[in-house]
Amino acid sequence: MTSGNSNPSGTGTVHRLRRWTASVPHRVLTALQRTQAGLAVLAVAVGAGAGFGAIVFRWLIEGVTRVMTGHADYSSAGRAANPLVPWLGPYFVLLAPVVAGLVYGPLVYRYAREARGHGVPEVMYAVARQGGRIPPRVAVVKALASAVCIGGGGSVGREGPIVQIGSALGSTAGVVVRMSEERLRTLVACGAAGGIAATFNAPLAGVFFAMELILAEFTARTFGMVALSSVTASVIGRAVLGDRPFLHMPPMQVHHLASYALYVLLGLAAGVVGVVFTKVLYWIEDACDAVWRGPEWLRPAVGGVVLGLILLALPQMYGVGYPVLEKAVIGGYGIVFLLVLLVGKIVASSVTIGIGGSGGVFAPSLFVGAMLGSAWGQLFGIWAPGVTGPAASYALIGMGAVFAGAARAPITAVIITYELSGDYGLILPLMVAVAVATGISHALSRDTVYSAKLRRRGVDLERAGPPAITVGEAMEPPPDSLPPDATLGEGVDRLRRTRRSIVPLVDAAGQYQGVVGAMATTDALEAGMPLSCRLAELRNFPPAVQPGQELREVLALFTESDDGVLPVLDSTRGHLVGWLSQRAALLALIPADGSPRQP
Repeated sequence: MTSGNSNPSGTGTVHRLRRWTASVPHRVLTALQRTQAGLAVLAVAVGAGAGFGAIVFRWLIEGVTRVMTGHADYSSAGRAANPLVPWLGPYFVLLAPVVAGLVYGPLVYRYAREARGHGVPEVMYAVARQGGRIPPRVAVVKALASAVCIGGGGSVGREGPIVQIGSALGSTAGVVVRMSEERLRTLVACGAAGGIAATFNAPLAGVFFAMELILAEFTARTFGMVALSSVTASVIGRAVLGDRPFLHMPPMQVHHLASYALYVLLGLAAGVVGVVFTKVLYWIEDACDAVWRGPEWLRPAVGGVVLGLILLALPQMYGVGYPVLEKAVIGGYGIVFLLVLLVGKIVASSVTIGIGGSGGVFAPSLFVGAMLGSAWGQLFGIWAPGVTGPAASYALIGMGAVFAGAARAPITAVIITYELSGDYGLILPLMVAVAVATGISHALSRDTVYSAKLRRRGVDLERAGPPAITVGEAMEPPPDSLPPDATLGEGVDRLRRTRRSIVPLVDAAGQYQGVVGAMATTDALEAGMPLSCRLAELRNFPPAVQPGQELREVLALFTESDDGVLPVLDSTRGHLVGWLSQRAALLALIPADGSPRQP
């Protein structure tokens, strides 16, 4: 979960900041560390930083988009050419994601692996398992990488990045003044709330997003600090970006009691779509992992070719796509095209994340919900015009319901939808649809779009208490490795001499490239394969774990390993640092006296 940089905790930056705070009078520093007033001051400061960060981040996205496309937002430009390269016509979108990938791929790989993906799970993990500590460089790398990814066509949102940016600012502030873990977690939540508030002009949504998803708990004291930060960020955002609702809608209300049945059915459909969005997202990410065998820094650029083809076919998928969302809400598209946009957004967002892109999934879930809701309202408007009401109301409710189905954060879903539209008239059907979508999501899936990413790494945030025995404490040194182009004969000889049942493959750059087991070599020999064949043809990839993961949380992964071992990779998930066997795990969990260790 941490970066593979040589300075994984950002200690150099933190030490320099701490030397600066050494000049602060001891009494002031103590007040910041221990008093509620000191925490409030820091909450306001973090909110201000998140607010300015959100503004700069939006400007970065717009600037990169203009360079890449010649437009402020290409999703609403149709198949227009880029005036900077007019001879390419609309085909420039084939190159935009590739060029962007060549920029942000190496940036993320070299400086902050946490910046890859949609960001929120990393913040959740930092709060639950790392005491709220997030390396300070994450804020800078995430802002640059996500701005280039989105500006280069990445079909993802800006809320995930700004949550990670704000949270990193909050964490850095708390670490610098040597706060306790409890107060540090609060500052991380303050940064997340401030980022959401300034990005969407939604201070209430910022508070509940941080409380419901990041902290996963509600206390009056924490709520007050998070609210202070959210309000501060929102005031700064409104001063610079303007004070207006995200969507401009005429007042709407329920005109017929029978339409509540349609909202309930929409909630059912939205819950299913939210779960499907989550499943497709991780299925495509798994497919990209299975296919890609090159260096990770190059993956976004090569995968950008696939994304470019999607954008060429459906340019409305370029970037965040808010203009397209707004047009769908007001009925600017027909039913069939709305469904095309719905499927297109799920696929485009999943491909963007799967190839190693950096951006959020909050906005895509709102986009998908708007398409579903608008199509729903138009369809039933044809079948039952006297009952249905305006299609725009279904589009708004679909936004909140699909997000609730994907993230299972019903309070945030209701609040964000209300604040984005500024319309209280639909609050009752919105609450009904969100509640139904959340229930359906619980019934269909164990995980949310955020928690699934962590559980796939063996991390269960629902389990109470701090980590007990870690993988790093139980692992063994890795066996001697061979390069992937070593021959079967060399592999057999290595297995015979080391008396091991498996040999890892590591390339010349030190990158882990899978394993070859004794069973695989035996099967190859029995099948008559020549001793000169390459081990790369026989390798497999058992689930990999990391040293910081809790041992009990990765035990289930042994069922997915044919050889009964799990490679332990460093935080870059590229270098082999150890080996976890079933025997080593049992020895760590059950000491010599035979009494199981307690977590």
